[in-house]
Amino acid sequence: MSAILSTALRPAVTKRPGASLRIFTAGWERVARYLVHRAAIASLRELDDHGLRDIGLARSQIEAAVRGLMTSPRRARI
Repeated sequence: MSAILSTALRPAVTKRPGASLRIFTAGWERVARYLVHRAAIASLRELDDHGLRDIGLARSQIEAAVRGLMTSPRRARI
């Protein structure tokens, strides 16, 4: 009887990560995304105005383009 009672009172062990691990992972992913964005912005800022114009950007649009806040003119027409 005690064996049945002890298994009934214990919660089932799950293989899902704990809340603290999920929070840590989400934070780490956010930091990694920030670093990737900063590197992309730095690379685009190294281009001259002619190079930026070739890819369809003005210098003032670099950060918005890296963060995905701009739509392509081709995509907008479709």
